[in-house]
Amino acid sequence: MKIIVTANIVPFMPGGADYHINGLGDQLRLQGHTVELLRFPFRFSPESDIERMMAFCEGTDLRAPNGVAVDKVISLQFPAYGVQHDNLSVWVMHQHRAAYELFDENTASDGLKKLRPEIADFDLRTLSKAKHLFANSQCVANRLQAYNGLSAQALYHPPHGAERFYCESAEPYIFYPSRLEGLKRQDLLIEAAAHLTTPVKILIGGDGGQLRRYQQLIQDLDVADKVRLIGRFSEAEKLALYAKSLGVFFGPFDEDYGYITLEAMLSSKPVITCADSGGPLEFVEDGETGFVVEPKPEEIAQRIDFLYSNQAKAQAMGRAGRDAYTQKGIAWDNVIEQLLA
Repeated sequence: MKIIVTANIVPFMPGGADYHINGLGDQLRLQGHTVELLRFPFRFSPESDIERMMAFCEGTDLRAPNGVAVDKVISLQFPAYGVQHDNLSVWVMHQHRAAYELFDENTASDGLKKLRPEIADFDLRTLSKAKHLFANSQCVANRLQAYNGLSAQALYHPPHGAERFYCESAEPYIFYPSRLEGLKRQDLLIEAAAHLTTPVKILIGGDGGQLRRYQQLIQDLDVADKVRLIGRFSEAEKLALYAKSLGVFFGPFDEDYGYITLEAMLSSKPVITCADSGGPLEFVEDGETGFVVEPKPEEIAQRIDFLYSNQAKAQAMGRAGRDAYTQKGIAWDNVIEQLLA
């Protein structure tokens, strides 16, 4: 089949979305399909740029560009799922969150307040035309139902390089690899360090806009002996850091999916997440494969101390997480089969 995958690209801001988008293209090609990735440049502001991109995508006819018939279009992101095709499957990674669950009437710009109902109308209009509607997770599917009245099937896919994750004997540290940004809430983990009663360390990997704030927070709390911001790391370093960790913390706010949860499970490590963390809650079973706590530093610290003081239990939880991942049958073959149905 000739297939076009549509998504966005935010220049010079790589992230997990790139693994998802490129992974889908690669897997389709491995199954013998001819694939083009069509990625529209996206800017979060000004709002007028978003409005123009919505109109551009909705006006883009991909049935036979330049006379070449396209058998299938698979769209992943707003507003790229607005393109025209008679055989369109949409696998929603997330909508424009600023117009939905992250919208705040008190802080939103006038431009966003005006654009918000237009985005809702666009989503309902374009997503209703899809032959099949999937979501990256049940969390994303629930948002589609709550805000747009649309039913979507959760479709899980493996993280990049899933076959390369491994487990080694635990060393006394908790690992959290992610972009340093507000929604990822590394500050909860830094603040938890001030409440630890065991000598466990915290390694926070990644870079981002909150770096200076987190550096200052570590200094203010006097926890530099407990918390290290290790910055960027290679794939090999990431695998080793997972493999040797005591456990993994992943406590973002209302995450869409969250590769970190799955990467920890593949590494046979227990995951500490929060009750409002969204996607991770679909995988972490409290007390069995990790812990689900309120987003409070004291509670996070208690669970970290528990893992340190009960390392046989921590290992058993990690193994249970690995087994749970396997039992869910998370595989690209399943994803491709459903997207092409």
